[in-house]
Amino acid sequence: MLNWGSRFNICSFLDNHQYHSDHHSIECILAAGAVSVYEPPSGQSLPGLDEYLQGRNDWIFGHISYDLKNEIWNLSSAHPDPIGFPDLFFFQPETIVQLSGSEATIRSFTDPQQVYNELITAPVFNEQPNGKLEIRARIGKDQYTGTIEKLRQHIRRGDCYEINFCQEFYAENARVDPTALYQSLTAVSPNPFACFYKQRHRYLLCASPERYLQKKGDLLISQPIKGTIKRDTTNQEADQQLARTLSLSEKDKSENVMVVDLVRNDLSRICREGTVAVSELFSIHSFPQVHQMISTITGRLEEHTGFTEILRATFPMGSMTGAPKKNVLLLTEQYERTRRGIYSGAVGYITPEKDFDFNVVIRSILYNEADHYLSYLVGGGITFYSDAENEYEECLLKATAINKVLQAEN
Repeated sequence: MLNWGSRFNICSFLDNHQYHSDHHSIECILAAGAVSVYEPPSGQSLPGLDEYLQGRNDWIFGHISYDLKNEIWNLSSAHPDPIGFPDLFFFQPETIVQLSGSEATIRSFTDPQQVYNELITAPVFNEQPNGKLEIRARIGKDQYTGTIEKLRQHIRRGDCYEINFCQEFYAENARVDPTALYQSLTAVSPNPFACFYKQRHRYLLCASPERYLQKKGDLLISQPIKGTIKRDTTNQEADQQLARTLSLSEKDKSENVMVVDLVRNDLSRICREGTVAVSELFSIHSFPQVHQMISTITGRLEEHTGFTEILRATFPMGSMTGAPKKNVLLLTEQYERTRRGIYSGAVGYITPEKDFDFNVVIRSILYNEADHYLSYLVGGGITFYSDAENEYEECLLKATAINKVLQAEN
């Protein structure tokens, strides 16, 4: 499916790697080609979005860039964005292939039988040789730790309570096979919100464990992640002890509950009074490289609330911003050195019934094939009790799978 779909200029391949949870939705789905697209100019993304979605009784796939914040919150960004994904992009697919258990469903504006024949004869793995990658840090360790101390002073002064700060690692003159790189990344780190996403010459190779927002009927579900600790896959008892350590960490719980409160506040703006609830608090979930602390917040959507209004109330997601949200958006623009673009944005789908599911774009490799620029960003939530050295090490921990894959390319 992936190798067949990646031939198209526009492609979204979403795979949950057989993770099952209380809010499980789709196992694996491919959207390839486009019969219509919604790609408005920057700064004018939202006015026509609901009209586009309401005018199509079909599946819609696409992404929301973190930099849509500028339109929602009346902000601006001066940092470079070498990858160049648009602020918002949606498309009505030419072909959809969905896997569920042992069954495959093909919907296509072309001949579904022809699609099936091409799929079963497509190569399983089609790796091309990659060039050498020289990975650089946009900011050095000393500058990173110094910035963390400055952010702690902002917290001391009351400018914010928590802030998510991100740093970029990048390679210029990078020549890679995005399909093979994605397969390598998800082999090392198979996560429930993984995606291979292609928008012309721009690629997102994502191994995300986090959901931004799901809608089922009138039920909205948000599952922010705050709290990370490494795993010990060689010793089960030691691994369980690490999970217990995370579950008891006051620093991580304080970080998590701040985001929970932020999400509750966001959902209360668009949900019926008294319906916003925390159904899961400080739950520990295990992934290939790390244990994570995840909470689940739900609410019942007010009638006649459109997708645009939902975005205005909840985006960018609290786990990738902090609180109060507008203050930390201004501070991240001041201290970060790269526009996040699609990183810490969201990729997902909207069904014909107007239900949807979107991930949080983290643990991802970004690639601009036209300019041969490869990038990945990592970050963490900073509170007054954060230790700068520990925060830096946590960033490296979160990038373990990406580093392993990129080092293999060399």
